[in-house]
Amino acid sequence: MERPSAWQSYTPDQERELEQLAQAYAGFISRNKTERECVAEAIRMAEEAGYRSLESCVTEGTPLQPGDRVYASMRGKSLILAEIGVKDLTCGINILGAHVDSPRLDVKQNPLEEKNDLAYLDTHYYGGIKKYQWVTIPLAIHGVVAKKDGTVVPVVVGEDPSDPVFVITDLLIHLSAEQMGKEASKVIEGEMLDILAGHRPLRIEGDGEKGLEKRQLLALLKERYDMDEEDFLSAELEVVPAGPARELGFDRSMLLGYGHDDRSCSFPSLRAQLSLAEPPARTALTILVDKEEIGSVGSTGMQSRFFENVVAELLALTGHGDGTLALRRCLMNSDMLSSDVSAGFDPSFASAFDPKNAAFLGRGLAFNKYTGSRGKGGSNDADAEYVARIRAVMDDHGVNWQTAELGKVDQGGGGTIAYILANYGIRVIDCGVPVLSMHAPWEVISKADLYEAYRGYQAFLTLA
Repeated sequence: MERPSAWQSYTPDQERELEQLAQAYAGFISRNKTERECVAEAIRMAEEAGYRSLESCVTEGTPLQPGDRVYASMRGKSLILAEIGVKDLTCGINILGAHVDSPRLDVKQNPLEEKNDLAYLDTHYYGGIKKYQWVTIPLAIHGVVAKKDGTVVPVVVGEDPSDPVFVITDLLIHLSAEQMGKEASKVIEGEMLDILAGHRPLRIEGDGEKGLEKRQLLALLKERYDMDEEDFLSAELEVVPAGPARELGFDRSMLLGYGHDDRSCSFPSLRAQLSLAEPPARTALTILVDKEEIGSVGSTGMQSRFFENVVAELLALTGHGDGTLALRRCLMNSDMLSSDVSAGFDPSFASAFDPKNAAFLGRGLAFNKYTGSRGKGGSNDADAEYVARIRAVMDDHGVNWQTAELGKVDQGGGGTIAYILANYGIRVIDCGVPVLSMHAPWEVISKADLYEAYRGYQAFLTLA
């Protein structure tokens, strides 16, 4: 059951559409490298497409009709978009669910340190990373500084060509005999991920002054952001690879970028949601959620009540009052694609994969019936009837797709938000774009798989 390359099936019009989508996506992930930035951009795109705030509808008591488009944001880090369908919501809704957080380094709350004439920012890594991959590459800082007076100052340093960048240094090869003998997990340890942020000392009178590099850095932060050292206590500053996504290969068939996991699924999910030309048969809903990389916890993660609360509000505004029975019926009858990336087969590490059950770049949208680890632990395992239904809709719409597992049994494993939504009785299957070098600072995808994800998500939203 080997699947052919999707590239062989495209018409000239489809190739043009593919390239337009790829360029739009590359721009999106180049500009938006944090969950806050992704959500803000998604809201801007949604409002241009006629979406309005669900909160304003609730406040004004505005009833929702088929074709109405609304969005709800949770603290600027998670977002739900919904277009009301023709059928009653209790008949179920079609849900696309992806996450907009990616592995990175977070600046600590008390980060500033001066060591031997160099100024550093301490970090704490976020999500699963190979720590040695983050040294000696240009880094940027994105985030916000929230001040006591309520002011929130956005911060982006390292992306404009005129900006400075940051780096984590590594030991020179000439002195690395001991380091080279360590296990990969110990070559660079978590507390070594300090960002080199300055070197020039502050010019002041007097001898024997200490910490002048740190004080010079603070002076620059004060000048640019009106920020004092204590403002780090209420800042969210994320350290990410600097620079834009780039086309990869002589044939420009791939994209090299930061955050393909999971923005290569969240972006086409967003585009599919916004592209609906007329009211769908069933309400179409897209979730762009935070905190998946650390277990979907917290008020902006999938384990919060944000999703449940939004659906309850939609039911109330479509004439179902505030009862819980309608909510339970709606969720029990709903279908979902958990739009998360899959591990692309890498010939350089072929021993980690089962080739018969692996996702290959360029063969289309990859469906994972189950994820989890070892004995499918922590997995949502989609039932056969639902898999058959998804097969039918993909084939009916001419979508190139494939099936996969996350590597060999007992090789490792991973999870998504699927099992959380399945707790409501929602039928869920994982599907997404195959990725090479997943969770590395720079990841690789095929433009064809991005395009097929978009087409597959569009097809799914038509389920009646």
